[in-house]
Amino acid sequence: MDIVENSISAGATLIEILIRQSIDRDLLEIEVIDNGKGMDRDFLEKVFDPFVTTRTTRKVGLGIPLFKAAAERCDGSFDIQSEPGKGTRVKASFRYSHIDRAPMGDLVNTITALVAGNEQTDFVYHHITDKGEYVFDTREIKKILGDVSINNIKVMEWMRTNIEEGLKLIDGGGE
Repeated sequence: MDIVENSISAGATLIEILIRQSIDRDLLEIEVIDNGKGMDRDFLEKVFDPFVTTRTTRKVGLGIPLFKAAAERCDGSFDIQSEPGKGTRVKASFRYSHIDRAPMGDLVNTITALVAGNEQTDFVYHHITDKGEYVFDTREIKKILGDVSINNIKVMEWMRTNIEEGLKLIDGGGE
């Protein structure tokens, strides 16, 4: 969630969240790609320092350092690429069965809350498991809705149910 919040703070209008969850390959990958303002090389080299942040509300930024540490603690890896004016790509991989891997959390409510709180931002949530894949794309939903707000309570209920059923079909999101 912190990584996606970084994308929103960077002015991204499109955020892609890709989760590859494979028990067969003992692998969990989480990737966030945005079209925000991006970072120059100097700032990119400093993003692992928790005392370097663009935030004005507090002087620490723990999202990227904690995400990287979590991946590496679970025999995984971490990569971040960014280019000013083009956006940022953050990717972390974890050994799925590692005892220190944190649970995935409540993906249904996380995605729904992100959409509800950021109506002007489009989200593509792509979740792939050994049993299949599920894609949720607010751009497609907005086309169908026309003038109806994506934050309409009935639309939000439909989104929550759609994500929940989609994840059940592919056995995704569970631990």
